[in-house]
Amino acid sequence: MLVIKNYKIKLIMVAALLALSTDVFAQKIDVAKEFKYAAQQTNYILEALKTADTSKGLVSPRTFENGKLKLVNSKDWTSGFFPGILWFLYDYTKDDKWKKQAEIFTAKIEKEQYNRGTHDLGFMIYCSFGNGYRLTKDDNYKKVIIQAAKSLSTRFNAKAGVIRSWDHNQDKWKYPVIIDNMMNLELLFEATKLTGDSSYYKIAVSHANHTILNHFRPNYSSYHVVDYDPETGAVIQKNTAQGYSDASAWARGQAWGLYGFTMCYRETKDKRYLVQAQHIAKFIFDNLTLPKDLIPYWDYDDPAIPNAPRDVSAAAIMASALYELATYGTDNDYKEKANAILANISQTYKNPLNSNGGFILLHSTGNKPGKSEIDVPINYADYYYLEALLRSKKW
Repeated sequence: MLVIKNYKIKLIMVAALLALSTDVFAQKIDVAKEFKYAAQQTNYILEALKTADTSKGLVSPRTFENGKLKLVNSKDWTSGFFPGILWFLYDYTKDDKWKKQAEIFTAKIEKEQYNRGTHDLGFMIYCSFGNGYRLTKDDNYKKVIIQAAKSLSTRFNAKAGVIRSWDHNQDKWKYPVIIDNMMNLELLFEATKLTGDSSYYKIAVSHANHTILNHFRPNYSSYHVVDYDPETGAVIQKNTAQGYSDASAWARGQAWGLYGFTMCYRETKDKRYLVQAQHIAKFIFDNLTLPKDLIPYWDYDDPAIPNAPRDVSAAAIMASALYELATYGTDNDYKEKANAILANISQTYKNPLNSNGGFILLHSTGNKPGKSEIDVPINYADYYYLEALLRSKKW
């Protein structure tokens, strides 16, 4: 732990923090302007998709990298975000044009409701069909959500108490669980509400409880991967796949945790989840490597900081989570921070109009250790940015 003994340095740091609290938090976001821009960019991407090569089952735009629009097939973990973006545009504008496009791209991934080979069905199905059902109450969408929850439930191990994340790299992990998996629990909570079957709820709660127990360090930063013994439920190892090191705080992982436990509190009203989310938020905003504009570097512990790439996707997820977290107490600081993040994103991190494949935001980092999607637009950054904009208007 860093101990600052020089009194003058302490005064300088306090002054800097006070400047941050007055300058950054005063910013506001023009939601109407941002959605108009998002609509223009999405129109651009829809035009590009008309001539895109979809011969190999590619159904959804994921990123724009090395000068090319990159599409993915329906089983990719990001396949539900573009349909979700279209649903958000319909949600805000009430324009049937966006509803029609959302229905088209949502239908392209319907078969994934039966996919038992991934933990990412929450991302894939709930971001697409979940938003579609929320806005239309289409009974077919309801059925897809329920079936997807059934498929996801098959990945639950009662001995370990958690849902398995990856099936790959079996030579490296026996039963890996990643912090990202917190985001897929919302699908299970919804399935219980739609069916009255509490088994989905119980699986989600078990997974959340074990994640609190095993994924977090004393300072409330999160490991990326926790490997379990499926026979005994014991933790074998704690490491990373997408962070700087096993001991580091991967920025998007911290954002997943913040969002996931805030959502779990909404669904259960279990105070432990609210407290966990508050602790994660404190870790993030107390971190000395968090830049003044609140857009984190890809990993809080990368020694290359400040010469390290940012991750706007982590910032967008944080902002969306903070708007909800602000509704569960009297602390307006969360809302002010979310406002500041959105304002700073809109001012500095947006794509120029009609460029970079039609994505909304720049400067996300997908997997730096894997040398993949570094400092590029990514669909989940756009998705959580629009969700945060909607929440800022609603809450």
